[in-house]
Amino acid sequence: MSPVATQPNAHAEGNSISQASVKQVSGQAAPEAGRVPPDLLSGLRELVAPPRFDSDSEKREYLKFRLAQAFRIFGHLGYDEGAAGHITVRDNIRPDCFWVNPFGKHFSLIQPADLILVDHEGHIQDESGPIRRLNRAAYMIHSAIHAARPDVNCAAHSHSIYGRAFSTLGKELEMITQDSCAFYNDIAVYRQFGGVVLEAEEGEHIVEALGDKKAAILQNHGLLVTGGSIESAVFFYIALEKCCQVQLLADAAADGTNTKTIKISPEEALYTYKVIGSEFAGKVNAATHYQMLEARESLDWESYKAKVL
Repeated sequence: MSPVATQPNAHAEGNSISQASVKQVSGQAAPEAGRVPPDLLSGLRELVAPPRFDSDSEKREYLKFRLAQAFRIFGHLGYDEGAAGHITVRDNIRPDCFWVNPFGKHFSLIQPADLILVDHEGHIQDESGPIRRLNRAAYMIHSAIHAARPDVNCAAHSHSIYGRAFSTLGKELEMITQDSCAFYNDIAVYRQFGGVVLEAEEGEHIVEALGDKKAAILQNHGLLVTGGSIESAVFFYIALEKCCQVQLLADAAADGTNTKTIKISPEEALYTYKVIGSEFAGKVNAATHYQMLEARESLDWESYKAKVL
């Protein structure tokens, strides 16, 4: 188990959790969940620390840069389905607005200048890029999330294959692997399908089902993941897609061998969640995906800033 998280839930940070989390394993007391050696913790914080900004405008450009990178990561992973899918990030200057991809542009091609700034009423703002086609479904889902959840700065939804397949079952994600424990008691199932989300009421229903959790399985639709940062939302979306794939494979194998998958106990699942299910853990793990993207493109923030800003 990789000790990357240091906080007791998915939306807060710290360096320890309560003594109540100490558990017994084979008669021996396990280390306190989330306890990270100071030198390792310092290194992890350095790994995920954003750059320093000279102005709010520069920070906005950084958020747009990271969001555009997120789309290209999704595109590389094959999470596109025509014009469907969207990721949004709350604007740091105008928190009642969020940035979103223009409708009809492939994830792999999206650059910061393409992004649209939209308020919670669906009005496209002057700061937007030249392609001002707003995906109505994106607005209906994400505006409801950003309005209801001030802790959410990013939300991601796409029609990825395994999440879509899993969503047809209308069932819970089961705690059958260490990785699935990142979603222990932190994922909802929205058990209705009202067609393409074109009305505000459907977005509100999704938000109600999501509650205070970081992810939701939208029945007959796909996956929805939120985060306090772009990076955590990106990683946990990727992680959830893989968890859906694993459960589909495991269930098929169990059926084929007339057995059942072995479930992780609630105590073990909670212990593991506190290590790998946090906002901090999401950002640490996302760093690897961003590293790969920047290596492929030979473009990081400092290079982009020098070239564009």
